[in-house]
Amino acid sequence: MVEGHPGPFRLYAFRYATREAVRQDHFMAAVDDPDRDMPMDYFVWLATDGATHVLIDNGFNEEVAAARGRTWLRRPADCVRAVGVDPAAIQHVVLTHLHYDHAGTLEDFPGATFHLQEREYQFAIGRGSDSTRAGFEAADMRQLVDLFYQGRLVLQDGSASPVRGLSMHLVGGHTPGLQVVSVRTERGRVVVMSDASHFYEHFERGLSFPHADDPQRSIAGFAFIGDLADSGDHVVPGHDPLVLARYPAVPNSAGLAAAALHRPPAQE
Repeated sequence: MVEGHPGPFRLYAFRYATREAVRQDHFMAAVDDPDRDMPMDYFVWLATDGATHVLIDNGFNEEVAAARGRTWLRRPADCVRAVGVDPAAIQHVVLTHLHYDHAGTLEDFPGATFHLQEREYQFAIGRGSDSTRAGFEAADMRQLVDLFYQGRLVLQDGSASPVRGLSMHLVGGHTPGLQVVSVRTERGRVVVMSDASHFYEHFERGLSFPHADDPQRSIAGFAFIGDLADSGDHVVPGHDPLVLARYPAVPNSAGLAAAALHRPPAQE
């Protein structure tokens, strides 16, 4: 690897929390078998080549989990430690959006530069969030403003690439500034969709999650995501427990539920 030219990346999904739910909780339109159990997992993602480390989203802490009735498993910083990465060595954090389950624990990554879409920043801390404020944590937003004034928060307007082999792309829909992340791995371009598609079923059937700033934009974004990824087997939803079933498990001594997204899924 040439210094300054990272990749291909190893890409990991770490489950740090979970909650019980039923199918109808996750879809705007009526669905079949609405009362069937359909739990939701909470993930953060790490792209690393051994020298360059990029975390995608930050999760939430134990206090937020208790307040919101989520089953908390571990801090995201402990997830990256399980694969031998020091949280202080994370150089970049991509925040896909600023909902509480994606933008907490910012303080655990003291060496990172954070990357966010400017319209998401303005939406979350401005008047645009009046009707959706419950999705954000005020403490996280205060930390984010501090990071901006420290010069550690970079605001983007559209597509950008903090390091070679990894790029961020504005899609909106779920929130105005939601971005997805394309990562070059040994099996090709994998797109971490985050909440552009909470579950595989949203992407595969063209359906919207019920909590969306612009549901039609959410659905329209699937075609763009499909063009970014190398195939339908190269997209990763934000909250689907099937991720852990489809991809090879990551051996670790911490009992961590983690998947290697740079390896082919089972159905390939």
